[in-house]
Amino acid sequence: MLSASDLFDLSQTEHAELFNGIRHPWEALQKLADYIDANVHPVLKNRCEGVAYIGEKVFIGEGTVVEDGAMIKGPAIIGRNCRIRHNAYIREHVIVGDNCVVGNACELKHSILFNGAQVPHFNYVGDSILGHRAHLGAGVILSNFRSLPGSIHVEIDGVRYDTGLRKLGALLGDHCEIGCQAVLNPGSIVGRRSVVYPGVNWRGYLPADRIAKNRAAVEVVERRREDG
Repeated sequence: MLSASDLFDLSQTEHAELFNGIRHPWEALQKLADYIDANVHPVLKNRCEGVAYIGEKVFIGEGTVVEDGAMIKGPAIIGRNCRIRHNAYIREHVIVGDNCVVGNACELKHSILFNGAQVPHFNYVGDSILGHRAHLGAGVILSNFRSLPGSIHVEIDGVRYDTGLRKLGALLGDHCEIGCQAVLNPGSIVGRRSVVYPGVNWRGYLPADRIAKNRAAVEVVERRREDG
């Protein structure tokens, strides 16, 4: 059995209540919308650099900077000392912890970022949880919707679980690193401190302290000079 505390340091979020009374870590996402709707108290303590759109049901903490062109629809709760960069798109029901980065042209939807998580360049994060200081390389996609009908299943240590969710992205443990242009398929789980190398198409459960490498062969051939 994989618990939320196996993946996440729950002291690194002000919203640990989401994980109370659940058996599986993805169940926190089932509670997320109701939790935010009940707990968001719209106050903007941030500083804007340029012009940004911020919806009515948004809380943003002190020291956070929202750059020009960002759109925060809400409901959303964003912590202190974050950087919401140019053209970031934060959709409905998102929690962003303290000291996080949401970068240029990144899209977040129905997700939780623990303190220090970084989503810095051209990333999609849907129906996902990113642990303390988890980091996405440029262009990483956390795919959240399976092409075939039915709910998303995850397999952990040979046991298959039906999450009951039609949409589920990735659960990324504390301090994990996802390399540039990697794609994590729906229901992927990456353990603490594990690494997924750039360009890997990952599916399933990667335990803690592991590295997922792409062993695809690279062919090197001689370059032929053009005549003349």
